[in-house]
Amino acid sequence: MLKELVHTLPQYDYLYLGDNARAPYGTRSFETVYKYTLQAVQWFFGQGCSLVILACNTASAKALRTIQQNDLISKFQEKRVLGVIRPTTEIIGNYSKTGNVGILGTNGTVQSGSYPIEIAKYFPGVKVFQQACPLLVPLVENNEYESPGADYFIKKYIDELLTQSDQIDTILLACTHYPLLMAKFKKFCPPHIMILSQGEIVANSLSLYLHRHPEIDSKCSKNGTIELYTTDSKDDFDRHTATFFGKALNSKHVQVG
Repeated sequence: MLKELVHTLPQYDYLYLGDNARAPYGTRSFETVYKYTLQAVQWFFGQGCSLVILACNTASAKALRTIQQNDLISKFQEKRVLGVIRPTTEIIGNYSKTGNVGILGTNGTVQSGSYPIEIAKYFPGVKVFQQACPLLVPLVENNEYESPGADYFIKKYIDELLTQSDQIDTILLACTHYPLLMAKFKKFCPPHIMILSQGEIVANSLSLYLHRHPEIDSKCSKNGTIELYTTDSKDDFDRHTATFFGKALNSKHVQVG
């Protein structure tokens, strides 16, 4: 996600926080995800950030609405927190000719029902089918995403999704880890199915948001810098930066919560 944001909006300053000490969020309760996400958001605010993007589908599904409707209104009225679900659901129906869309996500994202609910607001005629993929994030985190084991589970999850409807012609990868598996998703998907990742969609949506809200844009510093932080081992985090971002970057350790 950060890679696409920087590519689309290179002039801005970026602070990235990876809550690796408490990840993955996908199997955690609503209460825990909300607690962890709010702590991270408050950390960003403490660093002077006026705009925070929850670049995580689970956090967007389980914590964003409460933070926006409760915490921002009561404590941080001048701040903004955005997620990755709404930008995607606003346009995903435009990609499907059959009106049948598949969602591949974590347990938390799927169980929240956020995608069917939000897509129905913009495309009430679209049918949404979901498949939880609990083992894909661990495969990526452990650098096993090119292994035969990854092939097995990706094929398994795709088959289970397509069993729900043979009319699915668009599949959304509703997790920021999944684009690293794009080649394998294409390998095991029928060629007529379009597979979407969120990075470019969210980046374009953020660009439009900042254009519509100059009062927020003016508070964002623009020196083209990137700072990375992790709540766990910085050495382990740094080994993953080249995989996710495209080039090696050094991080700093921080305690959150």
